[in-house]
Amino acid sequence: MKILITGGAGYIGSSLCGYLLQKGYKVTVLDTFMFSNDSLNAYMSNKNFFVYQEDVRDIETVSKYVKKNDIIIPLACLVGAPLCNLKKKEAIQVNFESIKSMVNLMSKDQYIIYPTTNSGYGVGEKDKFCTEETPLNPISIYGKTKVQSEEYIANNFHNSTRLRLATVFGCSPRMRLDLLVNDFVYRATKDKFIVLFESHFKRNYIHVRDVCNAILMSIENHNKFSGETFNLGLSDANLSKMDLCKKIKEYIPEFEIIESDIGQDIDKRNYIVSNEKIEAMGFKPSHSIDNGIMELTKLFKYLIPSQSMRNY
Repeated sequence: MKILITGGAGYIGSSLCGYLLQKGYKVTVLDTFMFSNDSLNAYMSNKNFFVYQEDVRDIETVSKYVKKNDIIIPLACLVGAPLCNLKKKEAIQVNFESIKSMVNLMSKDQYIIYPTTNSGYGVGEKDKFCTEETPLNPISIYGKTKVQSEEYIANNFHNSTRLRLATVFGCSPRMRLDLLVNDFVYRATKDKFIVLFESHFKRNYIHVRDVCNAILMSIENHNKFSGETFNLGLSDANLSKMDLCKKIKEYIPEFEIIESDIGQDIDKRNYIVSNEKIEAMGFKPSHSIDNGIMELTKLFKYLIPSQSMRNY
């Protein structure tokens, strides 16, 4: 089976490629390599791995790759509110218009797995879990473009699975430091302190390797997953920013947590999420928040960060 991953050199894609190749799939990656050009090095010797430097906005070129593959996993994306705010036009082109164009090229026999985001929930109701039936209310350009794509796929291509990812964390060949758990552990390791604004804001979390496992499960159980939308996160990790910092402090005791009553967080997302639907399908995450903090602490002891790891 042939699988096309756009944005395959990124944070999720650079991990996912290894999982798919290990299962014997033929994997083709398209990426601009805007942030990294070495995250896929480990896979180059695999005869089933192919990589091309392409931009998903060039739909005439991309169409040749779409038509040659059985499964499409669109990961190419301008990720996060800061980057999308800086590059609004590009965010719309990459995050929505390119997805729409790819879907319109696909045949009914092809299958698309679309990893989208919990960001679509925006600001949830206090103490009420967001389910797959909760109305979407994105509050950022990033969230809005991802919701547009999810809805377009759901309404126009039935042979699809939409995975609403919680905030992803953990080590990957292409690291990101702008994701909340990764960011907070980095600050705890390097700066030894953090200043929190609106520390009560909550969200859900998922390890990058569990995202890969869920995508694999969607492929291997295509008939059950096709046509469905699933939240994907850790059910025991609907944590506030303060909860997360206290958890990190268990592993880095010298970490100082400072709450500020002055100032606001530019990221206003605040929600808790139910993952019961995908758990009822048999999905069980393998990596806890604790696992992630421990591995990140090891990594950040020697990591020399680059600006690209901040993703903007």
